[in-house]
Amino acid sequence: MNNDEFPSRRQDDLAESEGRGPLIKKIFLWVVGIIVLLIISGAALFFFWASSAPKISRNELASQSTTTIYDANNKVVSRLGAQKRQYAKSSEIPDNLKHAVVSIEDRRFYKNHGVDPTRIMGAALNNVFHRSDGTQGGSTLTQQLVKLSVFSTAASDRTFKRKAQEAWLAINVDRNFSKNEILEFYINKVNMGNGVYGMKTAAQYYYGKDLDELSLAQMAMLAGIPQSPTYYNPDVKDTQPATIRRNQVLNAMVRSKYITQAQADSAKQESVTKGLDSSHGNTKTNDVNVKEPVVDAYVKEVLAQLEQKGYNPQTDGLQVHTNMDLGAQQKLYNAANNSVSFQSDQMQTGVAVTNPHNGQVVAMLGGRHTGNTIYGLNRAVQTNRSSGSTAKPLMDYGPAIEYLNWPTFYTLRDTKFTWPGTNTELHDFDNQTKGTMTMQDALVQSRNIPAISALQKVGISRATTFLNGLGISQKKAFTLNNGIGLYVSPLQVSAAYAAFANGGTYYKPYYISSITTQDGKSINYGKNGKRAMSKATAYMITYMLKGVIDSSDGTGTAAHISGVHQAGKTGTTNYPSGHSQSGVMDSWMAGYTKNYSVAVWTGYDQPMKNSISSAYERSAIMLYRAIMDYLDGKNHASDWKMPDTVEAVRYRGRKGLVVKDSKWALQYTAIDDSDSSNSDSSASSSSDSDLSSSVSSFFESRGRDHESSSSASSASTNATSESNNNTNSTTPPSNSTSPAAGGNQ
Repeated sequence: MNNDEFPSRRQDDLAESEGRGPLIKKIFLWVVGIIVLLIISGAALFFFWASSAPKISRNELASQSTTTIYDANNKVVSRLGAQKRQYAKSSEIPDNLKHAVVSIEDRRFYKNHGVDPTRIMGAALNNVFHRSDGTQGGSTLTQQLVKLSVFSTAASDRTFKRKAQEAWLAINVDRNFSKNEILEFYINKVNMGNGVYGMKTAAQYYYGKDLDELSLAQMAMLAGIPQSPTYYNPDVKDTQPATIRRNQVLNAMVRSKYITQAQADSAKQESVTKGLDSSHGNTKTNDVNVKEPVVDAYVKEVLAQLEQKGYNPQTDGLQVHTNMDLGAQQKLYNAANNSVSFQSDQMQTGVAVTNPHNGQVVAMLGGRHTGNTIYGLNRAVQTNRSSGSTAKPLMDYGPAIEYLNWPTFYTLRDTKFTWPGTNTELHDFDNQTKGTMTMQDALVQSRNIPAISALQKVGISRATTFLNGLGISQKKAFTLNNGIGLYVSPLQVSAAYAAFANGGTYYKPYYISSITTQDGKSINYGKNGKRAMSKATAYMITYMLKGVIDSSDGTGTAAHISGVHQAGKTGTTNYPSGHSQSGVMDSWMAGYTKNYSVAVWTGYDQPMKNSISSAYERSAIMLYRAIMDYLDGKNHASDWKMPDTVEAVRYRGRKGLVVKDSKWALQYTAIDDSDSSNSDSSASSSSDSDLSSSVSSFFESRGRDHESSSSASSASTNATSESNNNTNSTTPPSNSTSPAAGGNQ
């Protein structure tokens, strides 16, 4: 190799090195420039978001974060966390409690200026490396106070914009209020569990003492509760979480040098249950509307809906406006608990009232004689009881009109019927058959065999589609058995029947009309509807169901109210063949006007121990009648007008309805629907006094209402039946994929 090449190579390397220098410098400058630009942009964005932050005042910082629930007329019906609040001034708060709160929530509280960058970075690193001890997060005590005062905890509000506003407000709070004031606000505002807010109130609730009477261990316990009020509640069977949390607070106080290790160890020896006061001291409510049993079921569902939307109703201080008609709610409660006769105080009910025009839940009752139970079992939304024959318009005859264009006088055979694949016969109350009859007569008289025959012709697939359109579904496939009994809630039945009332549109039921958060942000909620059936189907079903109440052989004549244009269906379920219980398991009444849809279930929570006797099968009808009489008196509904897709025709001297342009429309002569002479007695002329007499007669003697069931159905474990003015009995076979159900009333 030529030695002359070496200098040349060195020169090339030097040139290359000199070339890389400016490139690295350029890259470095670009990186620095980008970082500076990001910082400037971030700062600009921060101040832009901060400029739109809500205002915050002393009153807001000192006020209680109470969620208030209103009815449709803006009247307060419930408040959460409205125990008798006792506000503690800074001078009343023991130093040990202040030290405990600061140690566990924000140990640099007295040094930071509302936000703590060091703490934020530390919390972020702890989260990344999963080494957090669970004692402190990234928010300062001041930031937590701001969040409790003006922001909600909804997931939708956990945004960078909201965090920026929270930080900005925390800085301003720190500038305008002393540390002692901020700590005072916080200690009086935090959620302490069981509807209690503020540590002075909590001292009374848990220990029946004032703050200055608490031990060090008790103060540490109070300071630890706000992080998770339910989990760290010391007044529960499993006190381990509360003990661990209290000890964390004591350890934090040692680290912050507020107490010695010996003091902490001594306090740890004290049981967290020591000194707990079962009478909860001086914390009685100061609001007559709180936890009122009359609105319990409705409020329970409102709270559940708030949580589904991501809010914490216990801490977010919301203003919640609902669709509740408080007058109807009170009427419903009084009727069920006082005026309507029930077999015993243990006989229960679940009732739902919806508005067919929009799906608003107007009123709801979850039970009778519930005592002081708060947010207890809501039977209006339970789906574990069979609906009996209220299923027939939904699964059998509605789909038959919708998909097969059946006229109201379509003929069905009420003849001997055996459940497919079995030797089990399906029977009605009288163990008889009536031969050929029209769909309308079969529905009005609630005959079972024609209903199942209709379902067979429609097919399970189309019936399922129809049910799904009405908000009714189940995990297991529907079967023929469900044609005379669906496992649905009163709320589902009310919403489904509302679609018949309004001309075929299903509206999903909803309770809340608007939510306003502490920062003044409001969210409005409205109807969510979709067409579930044609106007023709809705009208023809309504036309037939009017006969259930108004015609002489209908099963719901006791629900008749003079001058009220309504339609409805009854339903009961019987015990399996061979069961020792007499009477029935469930009794239903579902009905509607153009303005309201009501579904009532009655029965016992433990039907295998208690049954409904024949004298009280009508309690559901009478409760329905009481609330519908009130509702229609308040907002009277006109009669339904026949849509232009339906024609009235003469069938064997009687009026019948057909879907326009269907094959049946071409076979019969159209008549004037206003000609009452062509009516098939769908409007009863009996007076209310006559009706009362007939109802009284029913309670004295049921006559042909006694039910019987097939001996071949002994294998059935969940058979059902219905009874009313014309009561039928069914005992379909048990089914491995669907609970056996039956209906006849």
